[in-house]
Amino acid sequence: MKIHNLTSKKRGFTLIELMLVLVILSILAAIVVPKFSGRTEQARQTAAQTQLSSFGTALDAFEVDNGFFPKGRSGLQDLVVQSREAQNWKGPYLKDIPNDPWQHPYVYECPGKHNPTSYDLYSAGPDGRAGTEDDVTNWQNKK
Repeated sequence: MKIHNLTSKKRGFTLIELMLVLVILSILAAIVVPKFSGRTEQARQTAAQTQLSSFGTALDAFEVDNGFFPKGRSGLQDLVVQSREAQNWKGPYLKDIPNDPWQHPYVYECPGKHNPTSYDLYSAGPDGRAGTEDDVTNWQNKK
């Protein structure tokens, strides 16, 4: 009596089945990836607005202690290290001055062009150029 081996035929995926799975995964990736990349940019915009708000709180505390906002373009450093003009300095008001989410320095001007009685503070945004539509500013936040 001869016994047939039922498991002698090996079963596997064909090349067409594997290609079909790759095509389906590619289509799904083409749909999902752009949605996530837009969210990344939105998260960076929100992070920049949050950092501007943190700077604003520190600048307000500096102004309460000293009676004025730090002057000039390098005034943010006065939040970390005491300047000669700040006689009532009770800082540091911040640990450090981070770059914006696109790794560009924040721009601080006092007195400001948009806020002449206080300061202008902004990030040049993703393109790194000031004065373009993608800038994140403290004067837009007040509107």
